Amino acid sequence: MLEIPCWIYYAIRENVSQRRNVKSIFSIFQKGLQKTATSISRSIGGILTGKEAWNESTYEKLKAALIGADFGVSASTRIVNDLKDRYDRGIIKTTDDIMETARNDIVAMLNRKRIDASLKEGSLNVILIVGVNGSGKTTTAGKLAYLWKNDGKTVMLAACDTFRAAAVEQLKLWAKKTDCHVISSNSGADPSSVAFDAMQSAMAKKYDFLILDTAGRQHTRKGLMEELSKMRRVISKVHPEAPHAVWLTIDASMGTNALIQAKEFLGTAGVTGLILTKLDGTGKGGIVVAIQEEYNLPVIFVGLGEQPEDLQPFDPEMFAKALFESRHA
Repeated sequence: MLEIPCWIYYAIRENVSQRRNVKSIFSIFQKGLQKTATSISRSIGGILTGKEAWNESTYEKLKAALIGADFGVSASTRIVNDLKDRYDRGIIKTTDDIMETARNDIVAMLNRKRIDASLKEGSLNVILIVGVNGSGKTTTAGKLAYLWKNDGKTVMLAACDTFRAAAVEQLKLWAKKTDCHVISSNSGADPSSVAFDAMQSAMAKKYDFLILDTAGRQHTRKGLMEELSKMRRVISKVHPEAPHAVWLTIDASMGTNALIQAKEFLGTAGVTGLILTKLDGTGKGGIVVAIQEEYNLPVIFVGLGEQPEDLQPFDPEMFAKALFESRHA
């Protein structure tokens, strides 16, 4: 099994659950995943409109509906096989039964590969944010700072996207909004140099978190991808264990192209977890399941809206419940 440093996810999930109303958090998941949930509900409702017995055609349509929501072939096949087995044994009969079975199957899949760990209190935790252009890296870095600051942690931001002045200014705005210190440099400066300076400063001042916001890069550009490897080497010279996590931001509306991104960044940047952004804007939220099934990568956070609090620690139970609630569209 892949060794994935999920200590940040579990510590924050525990702290957030203690501080905030669970029903309120679920409402964020429910609202953010409404498009996908409605798409699934309508598809399944359209398939099971009569009282006829289910047959192979029924199962193929169910599988197509799940694949259409980007659950991927593997997960969709597993769910439909479970439905067929339960139907043949007389355990399920209705649309609501399908929703409940699919919900339980998704939770089991998403929980299967998680590793429990503890937050490293009293030492710096370095998070490297990577991803393609437009995937929401800078906004995500700012939202993470917001979340951790509200949790009483000290956070430093580093503007390692030295190619876009707008990205630096955007991160500075987030730093001001969250009362965080930000390290930046002149336009065109070496990103690894910015990361090196930020590492030294964060360690000297004993920060809890250092979030490194990197430039967007297409996974097909080998030179830019190798730059991430260089940044990792530079960081490790300051702290042998850093970066403690490398999180890939993926625009959920990209659909199956997200699988290609995950594969390439996993191989080059050593990605340890995913942050799915813009889930509220797509009807194909099943990509969360497809990526974890395909590459054994946990989803750490999901973006479910534009507000800072809409970046949520990923909760498989809330995710599955929001997608597969029994509803009639």
